[in-house]
Amino acid sequence: MGGTVKLIVLDRDGSLGQISEDFVRAPEDWVPQSGALEAVARLNQAGWRVVVASNQSGLGRGLFDMATLNAVHARMHKLLAGAGARVDAVFVCPHAPEDGCNCRKPEPGLLQQIGQRYGVALADIRAVGDSLNDVRAAATAGCQPHLLLCGLLSAHTGPDALPLPPLPDGTVVHADLAAFADFLLATDKV
Repeated sequence: MGGTVKLIVLDRDGSLGQISEDFVRAPEDWVPQSGALEAVARLNQAGWRVVVASNQSGLGRGLFDMATLNAVHARMHKLLAGAGARVDAVFVCPHAPEDGCNCRKPEPGLLQQIGQRYGVALADIRAVGDSLNDVRAAATAGCQPHLLLCGLLSAHTGPDALPLPPLPDGTVVHADLAAFADFLLATDKV
């Protein structure tokens, strides 16, 4: 990749933070996944920039407002900093599913915005998430899709694991964000 930006686009809930059954509606509701903050720190130390792309339909549904979402992200940034990690930016789709926008994953709009903002070819972006919508958005945008089995698809791990549904071509599967970091740092040729 030479002098280009090394960029990872990370889903928030289920990948970096734990899933909340009833949305993350307040800062204290955001709890990091085990080992996720340290994984981001290791990626940052290796020269990777990390940004978050997250569907936040709770905004469009009126479940919380932008000030609350900003407070949630302030907590996330503070916890990341405490682990020596950094997320450069947070991109959100504020729309409800019925709005028909281009930025709600599995649509590619958020990833396209991120590629444009950072001047990175979509094919060079590693897009990481815990849902089929995350990897479908990555594949549709032309990014490199990475699926984590620690959030929405956690039933697909362990001795009683359910089989995975069909995944987009080229999807690489990891147990969690720490395993993704291990994989990427072992294969990073820069």
